[in-house]
Amino acid sequence: MKAIMITGYGSPEVLELANVAKPEAKPDELLVRIHAASATTADTMMRTGKPYVGRLAVGMRKPKHPIPGTGFAGVIEAVGDQVQHFKTGDRVFGETTLGFSTNAEYVAVPASGVVLQMPGSMNFAEAATFCDGPLTSLNFLKEIGYIKPGQHVLINGASGSLGTAAIQIAKNMGAEVTGVCSTRNVELVKSLGADRVIDYTQEDFTKAGKTYDIVFDTIGKSSYQKCKNILSHSGMYLSPVLKFSLLLQMMWTSAFNKRKAKFGATGLKSDDFLRSRLMDLVEMYLAGKLTTVIDRKYPLEKVAEAHTYIASGRKKGNVVLVVEADDL
Repeated sequence: MKAIMITGYGSPEVLELANVAKPEAKPDELLVRIHAASATTADTMMRTGKPYVGRLAVGMRKPKHPIPGTGFAGVIEAVGDQVQHFKTGDRVFGETTLGFSTNAEYVAVPASGVVLQMPGSMNFAEAATFCDGPLTSLNFLKEIGYIKPGQHVLINGASGSLGTAAIQIAKNMGAEVTGVCSTRNVELVKSLGADRVIDYTQEDFTKAGKTYDIVFDTIGKSSYQKCKNILSHSGMYLSPVLKFSLLLQMMWTSAFNKRKAKFGATGLKSDDFLRSRLMDLVEMYLAGKLTTVIDRKYPLEKVAEAHTYIASGRKKGNVVLVVEADDL
């Protein structure tokens, strides 16, 4: 099968198209023919091996798994003889977490893992993105930030994959939402339900004089230190981008400050937890309360171009790798 192989940490050029052996489904696994896979900011960070602390999980000198990618959507081609709730031909989507391996034509995944049947109204491209922005944002807002109706929430990076999902999730949970983005994305952020939009090219949100119960810095471009004065009495600064400074701020605020700095690695949660939260997101989608913003689609062999575009900082919503040409 065709697959992207990563030869070591570095620039997008370390991503190479190769022919490798097609995986086989073990007794408790599904063999999925992939139609679409997500391409994410997290993928680009894992490709570079930065921050270095992340190498403890993914490999010190080079990635433990030579095929990158985690989010996928496709059709089951074979099932192991112990599998009961899936069958050949089912349309499925999910996440391999630390198993990676989705930048390929096929992937074998545990039937008990983070995998669900796709709703009939969902296409492969949008399904492949659900375990990035939506799943991460739901975990941060609900499980880490303990979001409540009526709270004031600011989302920095509101036009990205996490941001576009976070706006909709926070609104669905009854919060008043402020989004921060560039001028060209203001209308997009408004269209997703943000009550207020701050154009960071015109205004510094940390000096706008308004306080928030949650500041969700989806892109890690700010810091707890910069945001602490706009946090409410017991407000939280949340970021999925791990930095050494954030670790220090987490330790300090957990002991000495009611205003907290928090980080969480969503992909390290249990499969049962992630699958349950993914089901919550499907319910939101079916209720018409969660839509997917897709900026660009790239064929599998142009994954390096996808990573370069993501790193440019111009991405709106999601970037998808299309493995089956008919889905482009």
